[in-house]
Amino acid sequence: MDVTVSELMELFLQSPLVTWVKTFGSFGSGNQDNLTMYMDLADGIFLNQIMLQIDPRPTNQRINKHVNNDVNLRIQNLTILVRNIKTYYQHGNISACVRDQIRNNRT
Repeated sequence: MDVTVSELMELFLQSPLVTWVKTFGSFGSGNQDNLTMYMDLADGIFLNQIMLQIDPRPTNQRINKHVNNDVNLRIQNLTILVRNIKTYYQHGNISACVRDQIRNNRT
């Protein structure tokens, strides 16, 4: 059975990840076609905005807001996103994890 690119894109856009992304704002709320929604995610701009809502600490890295189908700019945006996610999980929650561990040990 051959699956077309448009069918794969449709499956991806119905995935739990995309459903979760839609809870953060206006993504996919208009009359956008599937390709436009997919490219909005692939550009990394909207995903970086979500990460800033999760962890609003300022960073020195600025995302490229005008990717215009430039693969290098897209890669830069997604690299920044991955780096911010790693930082959040490696450093951002340490105090919360320690505090939770102390609470669990007291009970």
